[in-house]
Amino acid sequence: MNGCSDEVVAAPADPPQPLDWKFSQVFGERAAGEEVQEVDIISAIEFDKTGDHLATGDRGGRVVLFERTDTKDHGGSRRNLERMDYQVGRHPEFRYKTEFQSHEPEFDYLKSLEIEEKINKIRWCQTANAALFLLSTNDKTIKFWKVQEKKIKKVSEMNLDPTKGAGNGNLASSSNSTIPRHCLANGGCPEKFYNSLSNVSFPPGGIPSLRLPVVVTSQETGLVARCRRVYAHAHDYHINSISNNSDGETFISADDLRINLWNLEISNQSFNIVDVKPANMEDLTEVITSAEFHPTHCNMLAYSSSKGSIRLIDLRQSALCDSHAKLFEEPEVPSTRSFFTEIIASISDIKFAKDGRHILSRDYMTLKLWDVNMDSGPVATFQVHEYLRPKLCDLYENDSIFDKFECCLSGDGLRVATGSYSNLFRVFGCTSGSNEATTLEASKNPMRRQVQTPSRPSRSLGSITRVVRRGAESPSVDANGNSFDFTTKLLHLAWHPTENSIACAAANSLYMYYA
Repeated sequence: MNGCSDEVVAAPADPPQPLDWKFSQVFGERAAGEEVQEVDIISAIEFDKTGDHLATGDRGGRVVLFERTDTKDHGGSRRNLERMDYQVGRHPEFRYKTEFQSHEPEFDYLKSLEIEEKINKIRWCQTANAALFLLSTNDKTIKFWKVQEKKIKKVSEMNLDPTKGAGNGNLASSSNSTIPRHCLANGGCPEKFYNSLSNVSFPPGGIPSLRLPVVVTSQETGLVARCRRVYAHAHDYHINSISNNSDGETFISADDLRINLWNLEISNQSFNIVDVKPANMEDLTEVITSAEFHPTHCNMLAYSSSKGSIRLIDLRQSALCDSHAKLFEEPEVPSTRSFFTEIIASISDIKFAKDGRHILSRDYMTLKLWDVNMDSGPVATFQVHEYLRPKLCDLYENDSIFDKFECCLSGDGLRVATGSYSNLFRVFGCTSGSNEATTLEASKNPMRRQVQTPSRPSRSLGSITRVVRRGAESPSVDANGNSFDFTTKLLHLAWHPTENSIACAAANSLYMYYA
C-alpha cells in the first residue's frame, strides 16, 4: 500500500471577510465648539491581558481605569461563560472605574530641566488577590501602582447627639449617649445654639466621662490606588517605552540611547542591557524609538531605531547586548532617496503578535509586518496615508512629520490597525489574499468618511510575497471631498486581546468600536 496516496492536500483557506465596524461608546465627548484643555489630552491607552480592564493616561499625569460590564451582567467572566457554552452576543461595554494622579510636574535642579507630568506609557501587570497592578511612566520616572477595593473607615463613638451637628459637620455618635442635645462633651455649646439651649440642664455632677472618637471599619468599600514603588534616576533621556516580561518578575524601560532591565520588587537598582551611546556624541547616527519583550520567551526582546531597523536580542548571549541576534530592515532604493527619507523611515512603535511569530512596526507612512524567522524584509507593507507624500515639505515645516503614531494587532493576528490625521484610523487584513483596508473616523459615525480604495496587486520579491496596499491617493482631500486636518491626529489606539474591539483616543475623548 502506497502511503502517499492517502495524503490529502488542503485547499488554501479563503481570507476572512472585511469587518463591519460599529460605534460602541465614547468617554469624554466634547460639545460643539468646546475647547480642549492640554492636560486632558489622552497620551496612552492599554487593555489588560483579559480585556476586562482598560487604562488611559493623559498629559496631566492622570491614569483613568475602566472596567467591562457586559460580562458581569451574565454573572461571570467571559472565559467561564465560554466554558458553559453560553453565547455572548453583546459587544464589549465599559464603565468608568476610578482615576488617580500618577505623576506631578517636577524640576531637575541639577540640569535646569522641567519634567512634564504627561503619561508616556501604561502597562498592566499580573493581578493578585483581586487587586490590579500597573506600571506608568512619564519622561523620567516609572511608578508601580496597586489598585484595590478597601473597606472605608469611619469615625464613630463620639458622645454627641446623632441627630444634630456640633458646628463642624455631622458626626456619628454612640447609640447609648446620655449627653443632652447639642452639647459638646465638655458641657459647652456652640454659639449658634446658645438661644435654643438656654433651658437645657446638665446632670448633677456634670458629665461623668469624655468618650473619645473611635475609628471603625464599615461595610462600604471604595477603590484605593497606592504607589508601591518608584523607579527613578535611571534615564538621562526621555523614556519612550516600558514593557513587561512574560516571567512576571521583570520589565524593561527604554530611552533614546539605553534600555534598562528592572525587577518589579527592586526600585533602587536596574541593569543596563542595551547602550547605543557612542564615545563621541557627534558620531551618533540613530536612537532607540521603541522596545518590547517577546510575549512568551522571557529572554527575547526587540527594539526599533530611528533608521527604520528592528533588532531582536537574546539576553542569554551577554550581560550587555551590544550585538543583536537578528536585524530586520528593508533595503533602501537609492533612486527614491530624498531629504525626508530618513525622517519618515524612523519607526515610532513596534508590537509583537500574540504568538510572538510576527512583529508589527509603524513608521510615518507605512505599517510593516515582519516574520521573526525571516530577516530579509517585511512580509507585508501597508500604506497608511500615501496622499501625504507630496506634502512632506509642509509637514516638516509644521513638525507634523515627527508625530509618533502607535500600531496594534488583533488577538487572532488576522488584522492590524493604526491612526492617521483628521482623527482617522485604518484597519488592514494581513492574511494572504486579503483585500481588507478600512478607513474609519473617531466619531459616533465611524464610516462617515469611509474611503473605498481597492488594494494594489501584490508584488513578488524572490519566493516571498510582499503585500502592498495603498490608501486614498488624493493629495489633500478624501473620497468625500473633505479636507484633511493635520492638527487632529489619532496617535494612540489599542485592540482588545480576545475580541474585535478597538479603543482609540481623539484628543481628550476615548472612542470604542466593535465588529
